[in-house]
Amino acid sequence: MATKAPVKHEVATTQDGRDITRGFADPLQLMTPTDSVLRTRGGGDLRIYEELLRDDQVKTTFQQRQLAVIAADWGVDPGGSSAMDVAAADFAREQINSVGFDKATSNMLYGVYYGYAVGECMWGRDGRHVTLDSIRVRNRRRFGFDGAGRLRMRTTSNANGELMPERKFWAFSTGADHDDEPYGMGLGHWLYWPVFFKRNGLRLWLIFLDKFGQPTAKGTFPGSASPAEKQKLLSALQAIHSDSGVAIPEGMQIELIEAARSGTADYTQLYDRMDRAIAKVVLGHTGSSESSAGRLGGEDMASEVRDDITKADADVLCESFNRGPLRWLTEWNYPGAKPPRVWRKMEQPEDLNRIAERDERVARLGYRPTLKYVQTTYGDGWEVDNRPPPAPLGFAEGDESVRVRSDLLADRLEREAVPAMDALMEPVRRLVASAKSMQEIRDGLFSLYAEMPTEDLALVMQQAIAAAELAGRADVDEGD
Repeated sequence: MATKAPVKHEVATTQDGRDITRGFADPLQLMTPTDSVLRTRGGGDLRIYEELLRDDQVKTTFQQRQLAVIAADWGVDPGGSSAMDVAAADFAREQINSVGFDKATSNMLYGVYYGYAVGECMWGRDGRHVTLDSIRVRNRRRFGFDGAGRLRMRTTSNANGELMPERKFWAFSTGADHDDEPYGMGLGHWLYWPVFFKRNGLRLWLIFLDKFGQPTAKGTFPGSASPAEKQKLLSALQAIHSDSGVAIPEGMQIELIEAARSGTADYTQLYDRMDRAIAKVVLGHTGSSESSAGRLGGEDMASEVRDDITKADADVLCESFNRGPLRWLTEWNYPGAKPPRVWRKMEQPEDLNRIAERDERVARLGYRPTLKYVQTTYGDGWEVDNRPPPAPLGFAEGDESVRVRSDLLADRLEREAVPAMDALMEPVRRLVASAKSMQEIRDGLFSLYAEMPTEDLALVMQQAIAAAELAGRADVDEGD
């Protein structure tokens, strides 16, 4: 049976009404985002997510993700090993270094928050090269995608947007769970409700404080009071909140009604719970959202932002830049060269102490590292030590005369120490013989310790050490 050729054209297209989840998508009209929160709560306008950034917790936690990415060093690797590939990488490195890549990265990272981002590449000319003069990140609200997935810019004169030229805009989307959503799905989708509940809880909290923070003034007037007298009483009640003294007409009374309810635990718990929910959405955890450390966590306040989250942010951004502006620059200036790739070093450096301990354990198994490994792992400045190893120390292990002399010295020390040890232990023997309990022996030993006669034993030990040292010197002289 003949093998069928692969189907190379797109089958599950979103155009011509083939996408039953979206309906007919006109290639000349802007598509509507499928974000349910954005459509139902914001009418499709991203301003609803812009408002969320006014929340202190949203702003600071998302800023931690941004700073974690742009704080990492970036590099450019050649796409291949040929001279043209290397030249293309060198040129790309110069261009990226001159456009303020960190600033552009910081602004483009808002695409993670909103779902997509758009940056306009300002091309120039330098001799025979097309250059990247700057990257201007635009307000994503000005742009949309049509039924063909092309970028369009909304204008006052064209509600469906003007079609943008190819190879002009660096755009990317992220967060959606399929490729049929060009607008992506930003963090704002999941942050809306925690911020909504937090703000409403705060509003109720302020009402609570206003209502129960101080007693309510109550005025009583007689039935014969005139409207002017009633107004005077009302003015006096209002003045209680700010004046130290008030005057009221005769026959009228003022009372203070104390609040029966007290406490703010419910509101503070709601406020803190929503802050933790925001931190979990943005940082992936709640452990260090209040920390001032420089790095995402909860274990040992590990880091402000988890490494996998920030690495994913950096990878999404760098990949879109590699597929867009970097590829265009290469094809314009170095036709035939493999496009280079820009990347950010997001991995945390290894602990050199732990590596050294591991290498030491491996060395005990009979392996030794190469010079290249040492320089790669521990840095430059190392070289092989070709000096001959020091001569091993010689021990008279087979010399029986030395062993005999040491045995004689030990025996003599034991004999001469007997009187001193007997004198040292005699008070202890008397204590044990006269004591009536173990507790009495214990207490007695504490008192005897400071008065025990140790002088004779110390003299014997001093003479033994001196004799051993002299014997050792004699052995060395004989060996010479």
